[in-house]
Amino acid sequence: MRTILILFAHPALEKSQVNRALLRATEGLPFVTVNDLYEVYPDFEIDVDREQALLLAHDYVLMQHPFYWYSAPPIIKQWEDLVLEHGWAYGRTGKALAGKNMMNVITTGGQQTAYQPTGFNRFSIREFLRPFEQTAVLCNMTYLPPFVVHGTHRITPEQTDSYVEYYRALLTGLGEGRIQPDQLTAFTYTNEYLIPFPIV
Repeated sequence: MRTILILFAHPALEKSQVNRALLRATEGLPFVTVNDLYEVYPDFEIDVDREQALLLAHDYVLMQHPFYWYSAPPIIKQWEDLVLEHGWAYGRTGKALAGKNMMNVITTGGQQTAYQPTGFNRFSIREFLRPFEQTAVLCNMTYLPPFVVHGTHRITPEQTDSYVEYYRALLTGLGEGRIQPDQLTAFTYTNEYLIPFPIV
């Protein structure tokens, strides 16, 4: 069994039907830990020792958050600045996270067509996520393609339920070892791998 840490960050969760729904996918999965950063640290006073211990105890690190201003809510940056210390997470002696895997799980109001060179946002999701990818590489982790829910402003309940099922399939597949990191790296989004994957 592989273990999964979800670093969850949403400053206005009561307004997000999709992120609340995605959290349902984690229910009853003993190998998944949901670390709600805004709930644990409402004052942004992050407990570095606690967070580093959580990282050491898990094989996968999933950063689940809305795609705010082409990035993440500010507590994610605060977490990175404090927790990923030189000499621990990176640098000549910083090997604590070596061999682990990282992924973004994001929701965005824009359609996928808006994230193209000719689209409204001019760049792809993967291009906007380059800082996360490079952070993973710097920390000797493998960066996996993001799981993305597009068009959240117009998404139907039925579509939301499908994303919840796909997300649960991802979590169970990773946790039970039926999905290996090298099976995902060729895709732009992890979603592309999951669509034909059986939902269990």
